[in-house]
Amino acid sequence: MTLPQLFQIYLIAINLLAFLLFGIDKRRAIQGRWRIPERTLLLASLLGGSLGGLAGMYLFHHKTHKPKFFVSLPVFLLVHLYLIWQLFIR
Repeated sequence: MTLPQLFQIYLIAINLLAFLLFGIDKRRAIQGRWRIPERTLLLASLLGGSLGGLAGMYLFHHKTHKPKFFVSLPVFLLVHLYLIWQLFIR
């Protein structure tokens, strides 16, 4: 398996994880249960799951009013897209 293929698998996995974390946290918030720390949601997004985090944030209507999220996640996505372009496309 080549490095770009491994990277694609990683990106799919981390984006799925970020998406699921936002969904799980939203469900727990509604149920009044123990929550996933914001730091964990942001870390999953920062480590490559920005697209999944953004999708989860808006699909589940979760954390959409918190500047920490509605500013950080698009910035993470732009940085990730730039890095992908620099490393694999250019």
